[in-house]
Order: sequence, then C-alpha cells, then structure tokens
Amino acid sequence: MRDSDLDDLFAEARTRAPAPSEALMARVLADAATHQPRPVVVVERAMPRPSGWSSWFAGLRGGALAGAGMMTATLAGVWIGFAQPSSMVSVTDALWQGAVQQIDVVELQPSLDLFPSLDGFMSEG
Repeated sequence: MRDSDLDDLFAEARTRAPAPSEALMARVLADAATHQPRPVVVVERAMPRPSGWSSWFAGLRGGALAGAGMMTATLAGVWIGFAQPSSMVSVTDALWQGAVQQIDVVELQPSLDLFPSLDGFMSEG
C-alpha cells in the first residue's frame, strides 16, 4: 500500500457526504415537535375601574409614577432643608440678604446623629 492510496480514500470520502435516511429525519423531527412549547391561551379580563377619592386624586396628578416623583422630590427637599449644608446657607444668605434671622436649633440628643450633614457630598476635589 502506498501513501497516495490513503490520500485517494480521504478524497473520495470528502466528495461523498453521508446523508441521513428519511426515516431518521422523520424520527428527529417528531421528537423535536414533542419538545416545542405549546401556545398558552390568554383570556383577557376587563380591569375593574378604581373608585374613590384616592384614585381620582392619583389620576389628577398623573398616576403612580408622577406621585412617586413628587414624593422623591419632597423627601429630597426635606433632607436638604433639614441638614442645612454650609454651601446652601451661603446661597440663602445671598438671596435673602439677612432678611431672615438665624433659627436656633435645639438638640434633644446631641450624641444621636440621625441626619448627617451634606457637606461631604458638596465639597469639590
């Protein structure tokens, strides 16, 4: 046997690609069809219309998303107003020009710091 005989066998094998039989393809496709997901029938129901003053008020203000945005802005304003960072004090002093007197803050528990200062967040650099 020569080396070229082996090359000839490989060349002949490359030209004739093995094709699966029709019976094999039918079994594979039938098995694949059993594993396909079945469509789910969805029954649409009419949503009950909300009633009451709270749903009327939520609809008036734009729904739940608008209410969440307003609540977030309110809480941010309360936090910034209560913490009084030094940069905001200088802005309010410049705007009001001393028309408002400084409000004294009474600390009920000086060791308890529930609302930390925003000065660390406002500093540059």
